Amino acid sequence: MEASSAGSSNPTVSGGKAKTHQPAKDVNIFFDELEGVNSPSKDDDSLLHHGNLTSTSDDASRLEVVGEEVPDKNKANGLYFRDGKCRIDYILVYRKSNPQTEKREVFERNIRAEGIQMEKESSLTNSDIIFVKLHAPWEVLGKYAELMNVRMPFRPFNPFTAGAPCILVRCCFLNGHFIEINGRSRRSRRKIYYLHRRYKFMNRIEKQISRFRGWLPRKPMKLDKETLPDLEENDCYTAPFSQQRIHHFIIHNKDTFFNNATRSRIVHHILQRVKYEEGKNKIGLNRLLSNGSYEAAFPLHEGSYRSKNSIKTHGAENHRHLLYECWASWGVWYKYQPLDLVRRYFGEKIGLYFAWLGWYTGMLFPAAFIGLFVFLYGVTTLNHCQVSKEVCQATDIIMCPICDKYCPFMRLSDSCVYAKVTHLFDNGATVFFAVFMAVWATVFLEFWKRRRAVIAYDWDLIDWEEEEEEIRPQFEAKYSKKERMNPISGKPEPYQAFADKCSRLIVSASGIFFMICVVIAAVFGIVIYRVVTVSTFAAFKWALIRNNSQVATTGTAVCINFCIIMLLNVLYEKVALFLTNLEQPRTESEWENSFTLKMFLFQFVNLNSSTFYIAFFLGRFTGHPGAYLRLINRWRLEECHPSGCLIDLCMQMGIIMVLKQTWNNFMELGYPLIQNWWTRRKLRQEYGTQRKTSFPQWEKDYNLQPMNAYGLFDEYLEMILQFGFTTIFVAAFPLAPLLALLNNIIEIRLDAYKFVTQWRRPLASRAKDIGIWYGILEGIGILSVITNAFVIAVTSDFIPRLVYAYKYGPCAGQGEAGQKCMVGYVNASLSVFLVSDFENRSEPTSNGSEFSGSPLKYCRYRDYRDPPHSPVPYGYTLQFWHVLAARLAFIIVFEHLVFCIKHLISYLIPDLPKDLRDRMRREKYLIQEMMYEAELERLQKERKERKKNGKSYHNEWP
Repeated sequence: MEASSAGSSNPTVSGGKAKTHQPAKDVNIFFDELEGVNSPSKDDDSLLHHGNLTSTSDDASRLEVVGEEVPDKNKANGLYFRDGKCRIDYILVYRKSNPQTEKREVFERNIRAEGIQMEKESSLTNSDIIFVKLHAPWEVLGKYAELMNVRMPFRPFNPFTAGAPCILVRCCFLNGHFIEINGRSRRSRRKIYYLHRRYKFMNRIEKQISRFRGWLPRKPMKLDKETLPDLEENDCYTAPFSQQRIHHFIIHNKDTFFNNATRSRIVHHILQRVKYEEGKNKIGLNRLLSNGSYEAAFPLHEGSYRSKNSIKTHGAENHRHLLYECWASWGVWYKYQPLDLVRRYFGEKIGLYFAWLGWYTGMLFPAAFIGLFVFLYGVTTLNHCQVSKEVCQATDIIMCPICDKYCPFMRLSDSCVYAKVTHLFDNGATVFFAVFMAVWATVFLEFWKRRRAVIAYDWDLIDWEEEEEEIRPQFEAKYSKKERMNPISGKPEPYQAFADKCSRLIVSASGIFFMICVVIAAVFGIVIYRVVTVSTFAAFKWALIRNNSQVATTGTAVCINFCIIMLLNVLYEKVALFLTNLEQPRTESEWENSFTLKMFLFQFVNLNSSTFYIAFFLGRFTGHPGAYLRLINRWRLEECHPSGCLIDLCMQMGIIMVLKQTWNNFMELGYPLIQNWWTRRKLRQEYGTQRKTSFPQWEKDYNLQPMNAYGLFDEYLEMILQFGFTTIFVAAFPLAPLLALLNNIIEIRLDAYKFVTQWRRPLASRAKDIGIWYGILEGIGILSVITNAFVIAVTSDFIPRLVYAYKYGPCAGQGEAGQKCMVGYVNASLSVFLVSDFENRSEPTSNGSEFSGSPLKYCRYRDYRDPPHSPVPYGYTLQFWHVLAARLAFIIVFEHLVFCIKHLISYLIPDLPKDLRDRMRREKYLIQEMMYEAELERLQKERKERKKNGKSYHNEWP
């Protein structure tokens, strides 16, 4: 055992007598003396424990076990030092062959000077790998918990002395102890809430509702808290820890008072402030990880996530096992997430991500239901749709070719299937659904703010403020010559001149603009592909492809576009990283926000650029037969299908959404699964199955995959892009919320499985909200109103049908717009073209004699233009201008109406629920009463003790 394992069972010889060292001051004195006398190299093999095989099958940290420690079992579970008493709070990993030995020696010496106990052990699989096990004793934890303002459970208090009617709700499992009432041990008190007086009428209604609920299954989506009592929420009163007022806190066992996540966070806080070299900037674990002195640093998982025994009969082995059974398992996909347990194990930042993801998924239920209703409404009204009937019966209407030369003339009735499919998405309920989704986005964000406030209160984040962040090492190295005083800390720090900052931002903005141009160039390439391929498919030998050349072109273009999107995403990540480093952000949060904004902008433009082209540009600027507009005076621009452009937009959204979600889910779980499987395979081949299962916990965790270098960035980005797909073009694809809902139900369990089983345990970090992502969500919500207004007005046929029904149809001037008013709409929406007016390069190879036995003289095309024999051939008709004016008017009215509704909802929904505001005030008042009562009780005890000892003082209080 290394000599630095102070506080263990090994005595230290001093003056010929065995002497047990105290874990606080004596530890530091001992190490200072040791370093002064011998100062051995900390990387010397003589200081190492050569790894022994230990078993984690008998985990001593069973959740139901409370009280006495079991050192013999602790030695075997791989979570403690070799003495079985000191729990491992953090692991550092390095290689003996690494040349950065001196920096590690200084760093580890300073770690021990802070009071951290240390033990080293070599790897069982590679003798070059060394594991440094760190343990923080009580004195160190208490000191830094006070500095970090860690909030801990307050001591019990009788609420009825406060003079208000209150209740105690059920208690919880907290920090290794049961906190229960009603026949169980009552070791702590839950938060106390004020009960308002209710009227008899409301009580009767509640009784009837409860009686009706008795006939239904009892909360099938909630976890079984009677079978699994450890899932009870941590709802005790808390206050910032203070060593001077330690008697105010609930401390039954100092070893379990701070939970494992808090202990690891405190140790990491210390490691970030320990020097490894002389110099004001040579400090912190992150710098040693970046320069390769240490290979990895992570807290340990709490044992295995699997057990031979059932969790319902034998309980959970540890919190990791509990998380796997009630969160990461596919059998609980329909149940709520145990967010308090997630927060307890992974920290508030990861807990907030899963809380937001669960809230987003829950809010998708009404959106998916309404979207499915719109789709089913289109299905049920399909046989009554006058427009699709006329398209299917229009066997005598011959449409002009949609491409040069090889595309033939076609009957309008040939597009009957596409007209019916278009009606499924573009029907009378589409406008209502677009308004609903715009309002839904606002309601989602407003109620998330309320939900976040409740979570922040329950997790003690209301009064938490982020610490003053450290300056990034790259910023210090670049601007170390220029310094100025920090207005907060009052210390000198590196300073970036305003001119230098502006020049770097300009260069970065230019890089962003260039990459957006690359995206536009890729879209332009897809457009050229579509133009060229539609003629190729029209001349194809296979009749299936030849007769569906436009659909085949759209489908293949979407697949190629998806491949380009995935390839460009790899490029964008490198470019965003380069541009962000070029800007030289001062702190890590500034770097993270800058990188996040660039990556979102790149991926959003990359993912949606083709969709924007199809929605707003496809078929809009093609000209007309005989005068087509062309790219580079060569390629004729692509036209919409005779049944409209909406079918192309639906195909684009459906294919991209399904493929991207499938690919993301595969890469999120498939990549770590394959890597971990390959690692286990090599270990199994080298050591055998039985020995592999006996590896200590730090060895098992080291063989897992580290968390993404960008933290939760990839998880948030995937969901935000999906939110954009769900809201921006939802008027064209009402099934998007349903697909998003199905994906998210899978996504929650995939992410949970990944965090619990495939990744090393991430450091438990704190956060009050989801950061810059909330602002991005608000921006997407605003953009969605504009895009849906244009999709309804420009892409769909809603406005042309409305204008025809009220102005040109059989019901013109009658104020009606039913299906009977749409008779003749198809014929009115098509213009006539004289076949002899075709350009030479556009003239089709066939003359259309297969339709009537003689060459065609006229063909039809979608537009509002005068016939060829009018005074102004192919000029715009009055109906065109009426439709254009109606479209512009609809866009203005729709946007203003929806924005007014959004702002009204934002105004009416307060960010903080009223009951939460009352609870916060109530808690503040009760905490003051608790502190007064506790202090009064302490002073009274001291007074009694002084009287008992025969000492009395004048003017004592109270």
